[in-house]
Amino acid sequence: MAEKAKIAILISGRGSNMAAMVYAAKSSDCPYDIVLVASNDPDAPGLKLAEAEGIATFAHPHKGLTRETHDGIMHDAIVASGAEYVALAGYMRILSDGFVRKWTDHMINIHPSLLPKYKGLDTYQRAIDAGDSVAGCSVHLVTAELDDGPVLAQTEVAILPDDDADSLASRILIAEHQLYPATLAKYVTREADPDWILTQIRERALALEETHERTSFGAPGWRVGSKTTGKYFAYFAQSHHGEASIALLVKTAGLDKQSALIDADPELYYAPKFYGKSGWIAIRLDTGRTDWDHIASRLYSSWCQVAPKRLTRMIAIADQF
Repeated sequence: MAEKAKIAILISGRGSNMAAMVYAAKSSDCPYDIVLVASNDPDAPGLKLAEAEGIATFAHPHKGLTRETHDGIMHDAIVASGAEYVALAGYMRILSDGFVRKWTDHMINIHPSLLPKYKGLDTYQRAIDAGDSVAGCSVHLVTAELDDGPVLAQTEVAILPDDDADSLASRILIAEHQLYPATLAKYVTREADPDWILTQIRERALALEETHERTSFGAPGWRVGSKTTGKYFAYFAQSHHGEASIALLVKTAGLDKQSALIDADPELYYAPKFYGKSGWIAIRLDTGRTDWDHIASRLYSSWCQVAPKRLTRMIAIADQF
């Protein structure tokens, strides 16, 4: 089994969602371990639960500190724990932009509404007052704007005719305890998910000028130029032509360049069976350590080799200014 992702959880109170993740992590097939539970309140009840479960804890009060100073203290504790991801679970602090930037795409939160509805507080009563038939909860990535990051998953909860805020909250909490651990597990393993990987490739390939997608031999491919005369500059390979890995296939300058890349990093590069003799190279995408800036660079380099000269000429002119 692949090495488990390391998670730090931030709480301010009882930490019921934290507890849900802690118990989910006890399953042998859970892809993450909880390595730290930290709080801005040394008396938070959730800390005692974490300690009882053998999880390292950290607490530092925020009173008298600037937001940036306190966030820096929490950040240092998280880094020292070895955590790769941060899960907010009832952490009642608005985070500084600097802290959020340090954990971009690696910090998630759960919110008791069906975002983008009802950001902020009093979500249960606001849903009832609006006459909604359903409320619910959302797990989302954390961005600088409160409750505004991309939503990863949601669960709807029916609003009953006699519901008040407390009764609705109690059922939404049940949904939260199921949704948060499952979404966290899916998110930390996303780089092994072929659909997620393909989406990353597609976004970067189609961002290049005059590109379009077309299937070739059952695999997604990307061409530059017109729909009729365009040329392929990349393919997505998943168990294609008998090869077990998930990979991106791009052009190189030739067999010498292909060989040099493979010699430099044979765990990342290999010569694809069907295209290798033409100087194409395969870049593995299933290692769990994909450098997406490098992927974008290789896509662009391959695109440049087959793009119509009118496109590359315009780029060369623009680069002079």
